[in-house]
Amino acid sequence: GPRVRFGPSPTGFLHLGGLRTALYNYIFAKKHQGTFVLRVEDTDQNRVVPGAAEGIEDMLEWAGIPPDESPRRGGSFGPYQQSHRLDLYRKATDVLLERGAAYRCFCTCQRLDLLKKEALRSQQTPRYDNRCRHLTPTEVAEKLSQGLDWVVRFRLEKGVEPFQDLVYGWNKHEVADVEGDPVILKGDGFPTYHLANVVDDHYMGISHVLRGTEWLTSTSKHLLLYKAFGWDPPQFGHLPLLLNKDGGKLSKRQGDIFLERFAQDGYLPEALLDIITNCGSGFTEKQMGRTLEELISQFEIGRITTHSALLDLERLPEFNRIHLTRHIENEGLRQKLIRELQLLVEHVYEDQQVDQEVLEKEYIERVLLLRKGHISLLKNLVSSDYSYIWVRPSVAREQLQTISAEVDEIGKLVLGLMARQAGVLTVEELNKDLRSLQKQTKETKFSSMMKLLRLALSGQQHGPSVAEMMVTLGPKEVCGRIHKALSS
Repeated sequence: GPRVRFGPSPTGFLHLGGLRTALYNYIFAKKHQGTFVLRVEDTDQNRVVPGAAEGIEDMLEWAGIPPDESPRRGGSFGPYQQSHRLDLYRKATDVLLERGAAYRCFCTCQRLDLLKKEALRSQQTPRYDNRCRHLTPTEVAEKLSQGLDWVVRFRLEKGVEPFQDLVYGWNKHEVADVEGDPVILKGDGFPTYHLANVVDDHYMGISHVLRGTEWLTSTSKHLLLYKAFGWDPPQFGHLPLLLNKDGGKLSKRQGDIFLERFAQDGYLPEALLDIITNCGSGFTEKQMGRTLEELISQFEIGRITTHSALLDLERLPEFNRIHLTRHIENEGLRQKLIRELQLLVEHVYEDQQVDQEVLEKEYIERVLLLRKGHISLLKNLVSSDYSYIWVRPSVAREQLQTISAEVDEIGKLVLGLMARQAGVLTVEELNKDLRSLQKQTKETKFSSMMKLLRLALSGQQHGPSVAEMMVTLGPKEVCGRIHKALSS
């Protein structure tokens, strides 16, 4: 099967754009019984953030798209970190130097800066003027004997071959016309992206390169490198950009596109995978609520279009609500949610006395099943609107008597009503029942009766309708709270 790779730089957290590239690679691999490789591209040592590589792999595992081969998992094509493969790049560079496809460049930083400044002054695009390309072997030997610093540059040739991109179709970029010879090995012995990705894709047996469209114009340069080595290139497919819904770049400054943030906020990974493929292309259907299995079965690389994908993050809660509902309905996934909700309740209400009965699995499971479809995040259930579910009120009987003198009568009527309830309560039925109960009181108005019941059940003046509270609490808990209020 095919071998594909995701090659992030460990310069920070994994964001939605990176997740999307990884996801397309993962789906392509799984669709065709292939292998998904994670390769850490840490050749720019100044920008490496400690722990970032581990964080990226953690987030791929959290998202449910773990690599088959990676720094953590190993594999037979390692090491999977470019900084551990320096020897390989040096040997590859020597081959190109011997063949005359690359050359040593002794230009100083000062000279390169001057070139850049002059170009900008005359409104040209800065480019290296290929000066060292023309040094004779004698001149090179002399400079080396003087101990001068050098980098290696690749000789760009005119007349590139067009290549067929899996997404963009036929393409070519006459790189030699618009840029100077690129550096492939830096003075510190580290390769640049151009060399490292070509050498690694070759030695790691990568068959298809699916990467962001920002690399499309560099692909001709990479193909020249493959040719210089005499290697067969992989197939390329460039993925359109992921943009804000107004067409701007996703802002990393707001910090709201990093996976860690979504995980902390309690979003389900499935909701993220769903929304980032929903705004893109490559799938036969666009309905919300697709699982990873459905994405894999619906994927066809030929369906990816070149249009940028516009992401509307305001719709994420809506996507999450659908996936959360699916998790609640699934017996196995529901157990995990029950445990999470128990921990959330203990954490949020730690200073208030939460009764152990309220934390029991059966009670929490009932609440989840009843509120499914009404909540978009699990943590909505520990917001103040829902505190009545978790904290049993302590309401003095005198307080209730100020609302209506018929406290006992109302209490007994509701207890009787609860005793008669056989099946699951519904809000509509209960509202009818409560109306008819009120007619059996002597002088209590419906609004007062509701106020009294709300206070007895939740200790609060406002909140959801009394019928909704009763449905969520269930007959047993309603009776318990009313008994407590009557006897206090």
